[in-house]
Amino acid sequence: MTTSPIRIGYFTDVLCIWAHIAQLRVDAIQTTYGDKVAFDFRFVSIFGDTRRKMEASWGSRGGHAGFNKHLIESVKQFPEIRLNPEVWLAAQPASSASAHLFLKAVGLGEAEGGQSHGSTERMLIALRKAFFEDARDISDWSVQTEVAEANAVAIGEVETRVRNGSAHAALMSDYADADAQKIQGSPTFVLNDGRQKLYGNVGYRIIEANIQELLREPASGQASWC
Repeated sequence: MTTSPIRIGYFTDVLCIWAHIAQLRVDAIQTTYGDKVAFDFRFVSIFGDTRRKMEASWGSRGGHAGFNKHLIESVKQFPEIRLNPEVWLAAQPASSASAHLFLKAVGLGEAEGGQSHGSTERMLIALRKAFFEDARDISDWSVQTEVAEANAVAIGEVETRVRNGSAHAALMSDYADADAQKIQGSPTFVLNDGRQKLYGNVGYRIIEANIQELLREPASGQASWC
């Protein structure tokens, strides 16, 4: 067994329903493998401009109302997932980017000791629940700070990193890396220095098989057999 954890780059958009569903698999991986794995929570822009996306993808299929019906149908196969029937109707976030920016600011603080351990993932989960379960506009700063306060996130730390530009730089780095690594969408699990990418509604056993193969310590620089 290796002493260093298997690092998993995890690219998502906070407004992506499939990433919300995939959190169940992330939780299961962390429960099963503990400190043998480490997730790097990163972001890709899928809902960067929701008005434009809705017009392009759903303009002829009912707009927000059509997308709402699509999500409701999609989650029926996942009874453990709660979805507000008014999602995308009661609140229509302008962009996922503002939530991503907030989360990158939390992540920088966590890395440097200004936020508690696990605060990035905790806040990410809480924001998704605020949108998908409570139908709140998580692109709004006031909603973000309310969710942060409820999850013991130091808002002053976040504001500092937003104001000084460091959170913007971190977010742009995520977006640039997503392009460079040809991340197709959300969610995408990236393992083995980018050699293995698992994209979309991927089952837990497939993710686990990739992790187990890496734990067998393939030779340095060599792709695993998975």
